[in-house]
Amino acid sequence: MSWNPLRSLTPRSALPALAVLLVLGAGAAAHANRPVPFGDRVAEPGGADASPVGAQSLDTGGMELKVGPGLEAYNPATGEHLWSYRREGATALHLAMAGESAVVVWDDGLITSVRPSDHSVRWHRAVPGLADWLRAEGEPGAADRTETDRRATAVKRAAAALQPASVAEAWVAIVTPSLTMGFRDRDGDLRFNSRPQAGCTFDPLRAVHTDDAVLTPRTCTTDGLGRALPGGISVFELDGGQTALLNAGPDVALRRVDGHRVTIDDGPIVGSHVFDTRKGAPETVCGATGAPFAAVPAKDACPRP
Repeated sequence: MSWNPLRSLTPRSALPALAVLLVLGAGAAAHANRPVPFGDRVAEPGGADASPVGAQSLDTGGMELKVGPGLEAYNPATGEHLWSYRREGATALHLAMAGESAVVVWDDGLITSVRPSDHSVRWHRAVPGLADWLRAEGEPGAADRTETDRRATAVKRAAAALQPASVAEAWVAIVTPSLTMGFRDRDGDLRFNSRPQAGCTFDPLRAVHTDDAVLTPRTCTTDGLGRALPGGISVFELDGGQTALLNAGPDVALRRVDGHRVTIDDGPIVGSHVFDTRKGAPETVCGATGAPFAAVPAKDACPRP
């Protein structure tokens, strides 16, 4: 007698198989309709909108990038809209180029690297404390700020937080008052993170970058008489993390000179000098009292002002 598998499958025995098919079908449907990670949405031409955040525009040579609700790309010659990149529930605040990548700061504290040439999203990284600092909630006067003021504060702080460098390979430092993190743009790898010493905070609004490093002043608490304690400047490099800690007063001002030099102005008493991030040391100016034998300077050791 032959065996017929269809006859041996009774309605009762078919239930488990049917249940398995239903589960598999539901799983496939859920997979097809699952939310896109981080709310990423890339759109082809059309629907461009660079309002309501600001008018930041960056010319990459081949296209013009603008910050609006997300990242918008245009043909700089014709003004044609090329593509849009958005994240659902988040607003782009600031962008900067790190090598050939566009790095975006979002209002929810996420950092994204996008390749403009093919508008591919390369990596996302979350920075603890960044979103809270961008919102500035609970700070003095925050309750009296208008929506326009709050938006302007967030944009200004996002620009200060994002410090790109591109000496050997592109990387970015994200600076917040309580934390600095450095990411390699090639793969989003976390290369270093640093917190200020107890009683001190980093000041992102005074941070500057060169091609080699990011310099971040730190502000410390006051003593019992209300006098400010000495602050300092943390110097970060991609491979070495915090490579130097420079002494400085609480109101020190930094100004980028070129790809490897920064002017450090430490007030009328201490004065100002130029720090060379390539050498990791102050620059000696020919003819200065601190330059012995300046009449016959060594080659490359005593640059002209």
